[in-house]
Amino acid sequence: MSGPPEPDDHQLAHWLAQRAGEQLLELREEMENSRAGYLHRELAGDQLSHRFLTGALAQLRPDDMVLSEEGHDDRTRLEAERVWIVDPLDGSSDFADQWSDTWAVHVGLTVNGEPVAGAVAVPPWGRTFSTGHAPEPPAHADRRRPLVVMSRSRVRWDGHRLARHLDADVYGVGSAGVKAMAVVVGEADAWVHAGGLYEWDTCAPAAVAVAAGLHVSHLDGSPLRFNRADVAQWGILICRPELAATLQAAFAA
Repeated sequence: MSGPPEPDDHQLAHWLAQRAGEQLLELREEMENSRAGYLHRELAGDQLSHRFLTGALAQLRPDDMVLSEEGHDDRTRLEAERVWIVDPLDGSSDFADQWSDTWAVHVGLTVNGEPVAGAVAVPPWGRTFSTGHAPEPPAHADRRRPLVVMSRSRVRWDGHRLARHLDADVYGVGSAGVKAMAVVVGEADAWVHAGGLYEWDTCAPAAVAVAAGLHVSHLDGSPLRFNRADVAQWGILICRPELAATLQAAFAA
């Protein structure tokens, strides 16, 4: 894309996430031929995308606030109606690994704490998902058992717990955005996270998932809220609507 679109929030979120992803792909290619270490690759990707996203939003939405994982948390955002919540590079450790394709860019907009627009770019897939180009609800997959994705660090405990209540296949996957978009496209039936995340991990994926007709909530069924003083969030569920009650019951036991 050659430049920013007209100021529609859905289109802007899409353009921002896609362009940041393109820049990250270019950076990754440059660093493949360098001797940059693993941590240097992570930091370079985080900083590049953060600078682009915050700079573009300052120019294109100067009256809005921005909460970025890589930036200073300006607490005056708590009094703001419109707040962009961004994760410039979700899955930065996977970005640093040239063999991994599980990293993403999140751009979400909240109005009075509700996610109203958002985009998740998954550059290794060559795709950007957004509320402005809402995917159709995924078709019912021809699988014998539901396929559930979760963080690699939680597969051992949460996977065993889930297996006691639901005959499901469980896979560990990096990047919150990649897990959520796997459900959006029907490659998985649910993303379950029984631990803690942050608002920048969930805002844009939640917005896109809702636009795609999926169930989105905390594990106890309560709605996700954003732009709070405490940006930590506990227990996330994005899934096919017919699986929500079963999955919630599994983690309530």
